[in-house]
Amino acid sequence: MSIRAFAEELGVNVRTVAKWEKLQAAIVPRPDTQAILDTALNRADAAAQQRFQSLLAEIGPMAGTPAGEAGVHSWSHEAWADDIERAVVYLSRQNFPAASALINRWLLRFPADRLDARGLYLRARSLVLAGDVQRDQGMLVGPGSAQRSYRRALSMFADLDIPCRIAQVSLSLAVIDEMVGDLHSAARRYRLFADDERLSDRDRARSLLWVGTALSKAGEHQYAARVMAEATNVFEDLDEAEDWSVAHQKLALAYRGAGDIDQALRLIEAARTGGAQDTPMQRVRLNTAYAHILVSDRATRDEGIARLEETGRLAHDCRLNHQLRSIDAIRHEVEHFGGINVRR
Repeated sequence: MSIRAFAEELGVNVRTVAKWEKLQAAIVPRPDTQAILDTALNRADAAAQQRFQSLLAEIGPMAGTPAGEAGVHSWSHEAWADDIERAVVYLSRQNFPAASALINRWLLRFPADRLDARGLYLRARSLVLAGDVQRDQGMLVGPGSAQRSYRRALSMFADLDIPCRIAQVSLSLAVIDEMVGDLHSAARRYRLFADDERLSDRDRARSLLWVGTALSKAGEHQYAARVMAEATNVFEDLDEAEDWSVAHQKLALAYRGAGDIDQALRLIEAARTGGAQDTPMQRVRLNTAYAHILVSDRATRDEGIARLEETGRLAHDCRLNHQLRSIDAIRHEVEHFGGINVRR
């Protein structure tokens, strides 16, 4: 509202509200005026109250509060947790700027030395989400990278002694190893996580699938396919439809690498039919795998190239840089070697 509109809403003088605007935290309202303000706040909806609490937190220590005593209040914990859940939704939609804004507002607002155990837990979770954003944009190692964010989160979860979170972040660091090309090291770590009781059944099954993914990238396609098939069966038993579809996609690429295009096409068709394609990330990953299989046979090479170009544009528009690098690698393969003859 404007100053005049807010004054009319409260039933006070315009000069009074103008004074509040000028002096801000230095002003101490009279008891009757404070009661009017309290009533206005209580009548506001939940979103407005949360905004008020967030803005109040940004002011820092209140007048008369000794330095170092002001920290995160219980309502800040709730607002922070809500923003984490909102950031998860934005990340799932690949809306990286919105997710980063929600995460960074808390990481920048409260230094770790001002946080209690609950606040430290929320900060560690925020760092994990920051790592996920950086990973999906291809910022893997170095300053401002996923690896750095995950390591900071891992240290905090270790200090808090939360075993399941320690295992989850350690698994994310193994994913970074795979993404930067340290394939056999990643495969060994995935194998350990596949039997790690700190992780959920789903995360253990995903670890097993990723053993195969790393080994397939390393050229060990037949062994990788056996491991992936085992993980696929686990996802079916767990009724994890999306993971089951992803497993078929990765299994299809292992068969492509082994030269069995017919089986690869059958598996990728199962992934395309049964898997979710609601987000840009899902569409890019699935269409990249499908195009890679198509360009591996001269008979479908042109169709694969067209699909690859379309998928590359989507990856570029959504800033999915790691996926874009994978697409560029496939383009390079096609440009230099043409269609790849394989047995059918």
